[in-house]
Amino acid sequence: QVQLVESGGGLAQPGGSLRLSCKESSNRLDYYAIAWFRQAPGKEREAVSCISTSDGGPYYGEDVKGRFTISKDLAKNTVDLQMNDLKPEDTALYYCAAGLWGQPCTAASYHHWGQGTQVTVSS
Repeated sequence: QVQLVESGGGLAQPGGSLRLSCKESSNRLDYYAIAWFRQAPGKEREAVSCISTSDGGPYYGEDVKGRFTISKDLAKNTVDLQMNDLKPEDTALYYCAAGLWGQPCTAASYHHWGQGTQVTVSS
C-alpha cells in the first residue's frame, strides 16, 4: 500500500523559502509519479507541480512557475518541492500525491494522498 508522508511545512516570511519533502514508505518511488497540490481555506485544491505529465513534464502552476522547483532524491526516497520567494498567497495546506506516469496534472489523476503539511507565509 502506498503511504505518503509530507514534511517541511511551517511559517515563512514573504520572500523566504521552504523545502517540502514527500516520502513514499514502500521505496517504490520510481514506480509512481509524484505531484504536489495545495488547498487554501475556501478554495479548491490546485496543482502546484507534477513531476510527470502527459506532455512529459514537469508541470508547474502559473502562480508558482519560476519560484518553485520539484525534484526527486532517490537516496532519501523523497520528492521535494523547493519553494523560493514565498508570497502570502502561497499559504495553504500542501499535499503530495502519487499516481501513474504520464497523466495530466490534475487531482483526478492521483489516487494516493498524504495528510498534508501546512505552509503559512506571513510577516
